[in-house]
Amino acid sequence: MTAISGWTDADTAAEYRVPVPGDDKYSRGVVGILTGSARYPGAAVLGVEGAARAGTGMIRYLGDEGAARFVLQRRPEAVTAPGRVQAWVIGSGMDAEQRSGELREQIEAALSQGLPVVLDAGALDLARGTEGPTLVTPHAGELAKLLGDRGVEVERRAVEADGAGWAARAAELLGVTVLLKGSTTFVVRPDGSGHRLQAGPAWLATAGSGDVLAGILGALAAARSDDLVADPARFARVAAAGAWLHGRAGERASGGGPLVALDIAEALPGAIAALLHDS
Repeated sequence: MTAISGWTDADTAAEYRVPVPGDDKYSRGVVGILTGSARYPGAAVLGVEGAARAGTGMIRYLGDEGAARFVLQRRPEAVTAPGRVQAWVIGSGMDAEQRSGELREQIEAALSQGLPVVLDAGALDLARGTEGPTLVTPHAGELAKLLGDRGVEVERRAVEADGAGWAARAAELLGVTVLLKGSTTFVVRPDGSGHRLQAGPAWLATAGSGDVLAGILGALAAARSDDLVADPARFARVAAAGAWLHGRAGERASGGGPLVALDIAEALPGAIAALLHDS
């Protein structure tokens, strides 16, 4: 039986690292982002934008060269040279079946560093090849495929009907923290414990929304890198905080109507300010 608890504003505030006098870009967290592709360059832009608006100290975008041009047009403060990183976001806008040898080597090098890593979309298959605290972020269909690839046959509809149970099964099987995206989001540790929260308005079900979420999660993981390495179980709390911020930013961006993914990212600073003011 899974031990899934609710999630509150106060929980989110406790996991969000607020900068203090004396901080610099490194102490605030440097997130390395390996996302996007020639086919899906927008995923790179959206993930970088999510990380930037969530308050990371610095972004290293080390993905597709063509996508990097779009990233720099939108976020000129992003760095495209290798260097110090405190957490990774990998996989958004990528296709595992079209992974080049060079990209595979690049990803393997990142995963071997023992740093917190967020695996999304085209990197979900790498969940068992990491050295550090690991979070995977599938939707129901992707979770069904993850399980199926490991001999556990389940249909998407079954995952949607019992999100907590199937997220727990995947977390135990893979040995990682699972954030199962949906109208209700479940974040579950390998021991079956975790958190449940409402993801935000249904308007969030739009192209690129998950890419923004991955960037937010990377920013929060980079800010708590040392804590996560010392206690990987804490990744579930950091992930729940990221999902909560994504949902609240979606509410602000929507105002009851349609939104696009960049709107979510742009609403993040206001959502964070409101959270900190209320707490």
